[in-house]
Amino acid sequence: MSRIANTPVTLPKGVEASLSDSAISVKGSKGNLNLSLHDLVTVAQDGEDLKVSAKDGSRQAGALAGTFRSLINNMVVGVSEGFQKKLELQGVGYRAKASGKTVNLTVGYSHPINYQLPDGVTAETPSQTEIVISGADKQLVGQVAAELRKFRPPEPYKGKGIRYADERVYRKEAKKK
Repeated sequence: MSRIANTPVTLPKGVEASLSDSAISVKGSKGNLNLSLHDLVTVAQDGEDLKVSAKDGSRQAGALAGTFRSLINNMVVGVSEGFQKKLELQGVGYRAKASGKTVNLTVGYSHPINYQLPDGVTAETPSQTEIVISGADKQLVGQVAAELRKFRPPEPYKGKGIRYADERVYRKEAKKK
């Protein structure tokens, strides 16, 4: 049995969870998230706690119980506090501008890149070389950050590109004659 699944998920104030046979819905100040449950996992609500358990003693059921406990915990944290990813642009002339549901990137191509943000994700640009992506769904925020980074990943020689704020780019030495 997964040890992670043994820890209950505590619902903070202002967060409501509703359970059905095969799905869970979590509602809070930052939004509403839904998750369909696997057949081998059950979720029970005990007051302010959600307890995830495996239906049988199989190895896969134990692993899935721990996975779904983490997913439900991420949903609860997302609707109460939200998630953020910060990106930095490094390079001469590299800049970003967020307006509405679009992020406009100028990253060394002959054309600017207009990236449409999905529903539930917002982007801010505190400066021209910073992008802050935020939302309630942890997976979606990470996916949007990865897609933006993919337009120009950091290269190892000069370090130019789009990188996560906490990412360390290992630099290579240039070829010698």
